[in-house]
Amino acid sequence: ADAVREAVRAEVKVEASRLANGLWQRLTGAAGERRPPRREPGWSAPAETRAARDERAPRPAPAKTRPSSTARATRAAPPPPSEPPRPRRSWGARLLIWGLTLMIWVGIFLGGVVAYYAVDLPDIDRMTVTTRRPSVVLQSAEGEVFAAFGDLYGEPLTLPEISPNLVHAVLATEDRRFFSHFGIDVIGLARAFYTNLRVGHVVQGGSTVTQQLAKNLFLTPDRTMKRKIQEVLMALWLEKRFSKEQILALYLNRVYLGSGTFGVDAAARRYFDVSARRIGLYQSAVIAGLLKAPSRYSPINDPEASRRRTADVLQNMVEAGYIDQKTADAANAAGGAELVHRQPPAGRYFADWMLSHLDQFGEVAGRDVVIQTTLDLGLQRRVEADLKALLAAQGGKFNVSQGAVVVMTPDGAVRAMVGGKDYDDSQFNRAAQGLRQPGSSFKPLVYLTAMERGASPDDMIEDAPIQIGNWSPGNYTGRYLGTITLRHALAESVNTAAVRLVERVGPGAVIATARRLGITAPMRRDATLALGTSEVSLLEMVNAYAAFANGGQGVTAYGVAQITDPSGNVLYRRQGGGFGQVISPTALAKMQDIMSAVIQTGSGRAARLDRPAAGKTGTTQDYRDAWFIGFTADYVTGVWLGNDDYRNEMKKVTGGTLPAQLWKQVMVAAEHGLPPRPLTLPAVEAPPVPAGEEPAANGSGGGGIGDTLDDLIKGLFGQ
Repeated sequence: ADAVREAVRAEVKVEASRLANGLWQRLTGAAGERRPPRREPGWSAPAETRAARDERAPRPAPAKTRPSSTARATRAAPPPPSEPPRPRRSWGARLLIWGLTLMIWVGIFLGGVVAYYAVDLPDIDRMTVTTRRPSVVLQSAEGEVFAAFGDLYGEPLTLPEISPNLVHAVLATEDRRFFSHFGIDVIGLARAFYTNLRVGHVVQGGSTVTQQLAKNLFLTPDRTMKRKIQEVLMALWLEKRFSKEQILALYLNRVYLGSGTFGVDAAARRYFDVSARRIGLYQSAVIAGLLKAPSRYSPINDPEASRRRTADVLQNMVEAGYIDQKTADAANAAGGAELVHRQPPAGRYFADWMLSHLDQFGEVAGRDVVIQTTLDLGLQRRVEADLKALLAAQGGKFNVSQGAVVVMTPDGAVRAMVGGKDYDDSQFNRAAQGLRQPGSSFKPLVYLTAMERGASPDDMIEDAPIQIGNWSPGNYTGRYLGTITLRHALAESVNTAAVRLVERVGPGAVIATARRLGITAPMRRDATLALGTSEVSLLEMVNAYAAFANGGQGVTAYGVAQITDPSGNVLYRRQGGGFGQVISPTALAKMQDIMSAVIQTGSGRAARLDRPAAGKTGTTQDYRDAWFIGFTADYVTGVWLGNDDYRNEMKKVTGGTLPAQLWKQVMVAAEHGLPPRPLTLPAVEAPPVPAGEEPAANGSGGGGIGDTLDDLIKGLFGQ
């Protein structure tokens, strides 16, 4: 490139100097023949010149005397002949000379401009360098692609490998004289200039495929004179350096075609799930139509605009002679069947959550990757539809505008995540990013702390007014039940009982339990902790509940099952996970007992299923938040409903109403086809039986583990 630039500058300097010298000599020579030299003020002619002038000047007549013989001889000599006048040039000749002169100066000017911009040409080595964002493709657990990020390049193809339909569609639309021009289509430029002048604004461009390739490879899309001149120079260089077939193949492999795709093969796979080798006529016309405006004519973004543009491309192919009108009409008629009918986009909140955690995987840094996620795309679509339908039907009546849902398996694999009513309206993920008060859905962590310190579901606790400093918590119903069991207190979500438990075990112990179960949000170290006054995300709450469903194992919510490169080579595979036993078997059995009572007989009756389930409702002050989080042997699911504006209160929506109803809908869909199973019981070894004694039947004979298991079974089946 440096050698080319130096040669151009040297040649321009020599040519400019030669033309300028010739023009100067011509102008000064002609002027010297026609005009005397210009005299400056105060100029004095030399002595010889004055003598000659004096000789030519007329002298006064002398006195009349008889001339001498010498004078008579002198007077008789004839005067020397005068030089004939030069003929004057015609106006045509003058115009020709000045026209040639103007052309020479214009040529010098253009040469200077070219030399100026040639010095600043980009490095031609960039042609082989692909500067782009690495591509990230997200697949569901079933292998279906539901999201892609970064720049996607397809397989590099030679011109013979690309479908002729696609090549013809591009040439008919973008550059019909591609194989006959030298990189600049003079006829196309003239046509575009005339058309734009006639309509009064720009409707056509005159850039050739070679110019577009030069812009794509080397230049920026800025609309400046510098960029246009450099585009022309680089187009001429490309035409000299490569064959027409190579230029067209480079263009088709590098051009941007929307949705993050570069090259016709990537576009064919993104839009139609087919290689550019086998793409059909109508699909080829769709892709060729994207060249004008990839986003505007995308078959995904606007199918109707894409159809209109495709019809124009097919007509261009008819006018260019690649197909006849009958073939074009048949392609238009059958085009709808050729297009891939893609499902509406789903899982976008989940995809954003995944991207925010990719930096944890060093295997993906700077690479194109395919991530197999844990997402159940069918369930995801169902959950999105259920939330939207609930808010559409009940949102106005109860002043509820937003919601979030998380579904995961007990090992922490997220199967569905909905972070709001409509991703297009708001990309804020209320499931993973939103921090809200969990209300009474936090109480199981308080009760778990008490159970780990020896309490049992049948222990009695007082439901009566309580005063702690200036704070006097009451119950949602406004009534007090007196002395009740812990099972009954949690089932009916009695606030005073939860506060007494926190006072008994201490807020620090409850916070330690929450940390052990995976909650990382800051928490208040006072008695209000019992009522869920510390803000936390829905995802963290569901993650904490997973330990109640999986036998007491601590887990971390995750969405990545495996990462491969585009060729299928495994870069990462999840193996195991979690951080061991976080709930003792005895305490877990007790918690499953009392949390089952919430659904069977308590505040969560609206969530009752056809199989064992447990959970907890949650409602915050002034109905700002409503929660329901619960689990079966197969899934752990959490629901939050509310408004983004914390001051905007719902109309008496509690966790046992709309959230419990939505939870049941989601769980019915998730459990479809799965047989009912009892909740996962912790592995508890029975104490050894002394020799000569029979084990107590039906748990009678003094309590212990038999009583605990009896209580658990009764709770599971509502007995």
